[in-house]
Amino acid sequence: MTFKKKNYYTVEAQAKELVPGFREAYSIFEERVVLDRLSKSLITNYGRNVCHLALHFGRLPHEVSIEEINSYLYRKTVHENLSESYFKQTVFGMRFWFRLFGKDEKALKLPVIKKEKKLPEVLSKEECKALFKAPRSLKHRFLLAFAYSAGLRMNELRHIKISDIDIGRMQVRVCQGKGKKDRYVILSRYIKSRLSHYLKEVKPQVYLFEGQTPGDVMGERSIQYIIKEALLKTDIRKPVSMHTLRHSFATHLLEDGVDIYTIQHLLGHSNLRTTLVYLHIAQVIPKVGKSPLDTLYGF
Repeated sequence: MTFKKKNYYTVEAQAKELVPGFREAYSIFEERVVLDRLSKSLITNYGRNVCHLALHFGRLPHEVSIEEINSYLYRKTVHENLSESYFKQTVFGMRFWFRLFGKDEKALKLPVIKKEKKLPEVLSKEECKALFKAPRSLKHRFLLAFAYSAGLRMNELRHIKISDIDIGRMQVRVCQGKGKKDRYVILSRYIKSRLSHYLKEVKPQVYLFEGQTPGDVMGERSIQYIIKEALLKTDIRKPVSMHTLRHSFATHLLEDGVDIYTIQHLLGHSNLRTTLVYLHIAQVIPKVGKSPLDTLYGF
């Protein structure tokens, strides 16, 4: 059963209005995300696709059979040519939803999403310098350089407060990064030398990088726009995002001789395997050690 679309503000509002029991079920979904302290973007990414599925069948998602879901996914991706991302987000969303409503056996029967083993895109040091120089705005130049200097994730960068910068210890405190963990990262000497000028000229009040309203964090779209506009003024033809700067930070540290365990700590990776990918990217010249026989005899 497919409902005829009406002029609702969002697909979520439409599902809540038209699918019996969905409003209450969706509230449980939102509550679980908050209680588990999961990312708010999870509601957006998973929730939207779950709403579409509920609307398509006119039933609560956990009442839809695996066979029906598989047919739905096949039709959407093959006949309607929807993206790989849509397929993945629907599967992940339904897996979360099934487990939430005690349907673990259904969650296990959903299609397996294989991780793509792609190496991340990385900028050269010269490309980084060109990117940081490109914006006309001091705020934008400082933002790009700061993000790279500490290898920060988008959300970590947005929530850095002026008070998180410890000039005496040459550290920046990252509060509640991924996995709700705090950590300290490098304060670059270059950043330190320009920090007082930035604070004097830009005059942020609470956060280092604020939006149009003083004291409020800068939006993700604003930062994405800054990167896009800077990129247009360079000869760089690689796709660049905030995470590209993070990948470049890690790769350049490795090329500069920093050990992989230190890089793991700086990036906030809980698993070393996540950090090891940079070994496949970095242009590291292997250091040939001495034979133990030579060390025995002082050669």
